[in-house]
Amino acid sequence: MSDGAAAARIGNVLYPSTDVAASTAFYRDGLGLPVRFTDGDRFAALDGGGVTLALSAGSEEVTGGVPAVSVRVPDVEAAVAELTRRGAPLLRPAEAGPHEVRAVVADPAGNPVVLYSVE
Repeated sequence: MSDGAAAARIGNVLYPSTDVAASTAFYRDGLGLPVRFTDGDRFAALDGGGVTLALSAGSEEVTGGVPAVSVRVPDVEAAVAELTRRGAPLLRPAEAGPHEVRAVVADPAGNPVVLYSVE
């Protein structure tokens, strides 16, 4: 961010899922990725060795059914303001989720980018 604020970092790669349990089993049992965290049938985080693979469904699915990078930022509203000022389309405004505040913008190619911060 241009104002000298703390740097953003990629927090995870988010994959939508219609069945988080089945998707978790695929990556855990089929590929050996350790499960870091689960939240019922709506979210799971798996350790990808330097990157987290996040699986989302239901209220946690915020990208319109397409994979997206999730970027942890110090202040979601400030990041949204900066990116939309620079022309990024706002796909989903900042909202409080069960574990973080999040918003979704599009990059120049139209890919969704989830911005989030942990309160």
